Amino acid sequence: FSCQKGDLASLQELVNECHARLDLTDKNGDTVFHYAVRGTNPKVIEVRGLRKSLHFACQLGREDVVISLLKVNAKCTNLGPLGYPIHTAMKNSQKKCAVALLDKEISQIQLVDSRHGATPLHWAKNAEMTRLLIEYGCDVNFLSATGDSALHIAVRRGRFDCVMVLLTHGAMTNCKGKDGNTPLHLAMQQDHLETIKALIVFGADMNIPNDVGETPGLLAARTSKEYQDYLHVSTLSSMVKKPDVTEQDRLLSLDGGGVRGVVLIQFLIAIEKAAGRPVRELFDWVAGTSTGGILAIAAVHAKPMDHMRCLYFRMKDEVFRGSRPYESEPLEDFLKKEFGENTKMTDVKNPKLLLTATLCDRQPAQLHLFRNYNIPEDKSKIHSKAASLFQPMTKPEDQLVWQAARSSGAAPTYFRPFERFLDGGLLANNPTLDAMTEINDYNKYLIQNGQGHKVKKLGVVVSLGTGKAPQVPVSSVDVFRPSNPWELAKTVYGAKELGKLVVDCCTDPDGPCIDRARAWCNMIEAHYIRFNPPLEIDIMLDEVSDAILVNLLWDTQLYIYKHWGQFERLAEWLLNP
Repeated sequence: FSCQKGDLASLQELVNECHARLDLTDKNGDTVFHYAVRGTNPKVIEVRGLRKSLHFACQLGREDVVISLLKVNAKCTNLGPLGYPIHTAMKNSQKKCAVALLDKEISQIQLVDSRHGATPLHWAKNAEMTRLLIEYGCDVNFLSATGDSALHIAVRRGRFDCVMVLLTHGAMTNCKGKDGNTPLHLAMQQDHLETIKALIVFGADMNIPNDVGETPGLLAARTSKEYQDYLHVSTLSSMVKKPDVTEQDRLLSLDGGGVRGVVLIQFLIAIEKAAGRPVRELFDWVAGTSTGGILAIAAVHAKPMDHMRCLYFRMKDEVFRGSRPYESEPLEDFLKKEFGENTKMTDVKNPKLLLTATLCDRQPAQLHLFRNYNIPEDKSKIHSKAASLFQPMTKPEDQLVWQAARSSGAAPTYFRPFERFLDGGLLANNPTLDAMTEINDYNKYLIQNGQGHKVKKLGVVVSLGTGKAPQVPVSSVDVFRPSNPWELAKTVYGAKELGKLVVDCCTDPDGPCIDRARAWCNMIEAHYIRFNPPLEIDIMLDEVSDAILVNLLWDTQLYIYKHWGQFERLAEWLLNP
């Protein structure tokens, strides 16, 4: 009764003076510990003898009680039926209790329970709790006493949101667990389509046998209707070429497209597998717009593409938070963290790097190229009379990489302009032609200045898209002066559709610009190849759904399989003069 009412004085007298027993239970099996935790006065817990209530407090989510117990040095290492208090907090998804425990003693992050030998991460039931433990430093690939990683458990329990958090934080997709099963074995046994797709697009191998010789492919053949697609996608992982040497310039062009940049990543991974070399060793020029610009920097700076894929999945939830236009700070923090706050464009000189942006401090707006090399003097004097009206451009050796990336990705209505720059996609969402023009001008300058021996013929042009949206019918783009309410509605609708049409035409990375690039390459006898998967639905630049993006990557992998012969031919072009 004293515990329930929070009568601290009476409770202290009963425990300290009268030596009341604390192990007796009521008709429901509850002890005084349960009453103490349920009570209204957290100070009750501080009475000597009641400090063993930490497990129960975590179970009920009583953060105030947990904090009170920790203040009087309640032990975080007292074993309960589930393990330690941190395991109880995870079992019941009590985030605040878990935070209180970890803030008190961070070493709990790797405590293993007595039953399974599992860390708290194995016990996480949702994405929020999984992300919390990873932020505190829990090892995502730790194996329990049963041989399972947290990814094995998440797959077995059908926790797709946990699976995605683990995958995007570096969980090993081909790690063997109990009975030699990989996470993909477990997903195949359950025929959980979303999880299977996620594991495969993050690198899971269909051909790893378990202890009884079963591969995920064999399990799929028995149970899944999607077997042929699984087989097609997974076979790409073993197709690797031997490197060779080339003597001609090779251009890589990366479209803009927001979070659909994961498509570009998947293409770049496929090119690296086909050629057996990282992207930066396969190309002499790399151009990118917006998200393509970020990935162009990543490729030139030797960032692993599988790392970038994980990063994109994590970044989207931080960057696309709230309503448009989004806060710029999360995007800028991401760019600084990934590329360095003080890294300059010229810190990495090869391959040559081009990022597009739109100068919006003048009318008409002007395309600007951020470079990791100095432009020829004669080019810099172009428009010199007009240039005197504007602030001079930052030199490549002074230009911060993160600022160039931010400028290229300042998509209108999604983010505010960065200084005087808007998204490069307004003028060059597909930067192929602009990059080819730059190469032509650069070579022309070399010849004029007696450096013709440095000029290389442009031999290969590779253009990668972020997905081609399906065509849909438009009923009207007619805008006129209305004479009645019905015509007013038609005019408003027509104006809306016309505005969308104009924006789409300006930012369209396909259509005529593809034909022009192909024709130019034909005239100079250069190989041209364009990869851009058709989309079943139009995916927004700020899409945050893991399921939608995993399906996008899945469709991309199927596209890669169907065009694998072209990837092999591309590898030959890149590796052999």
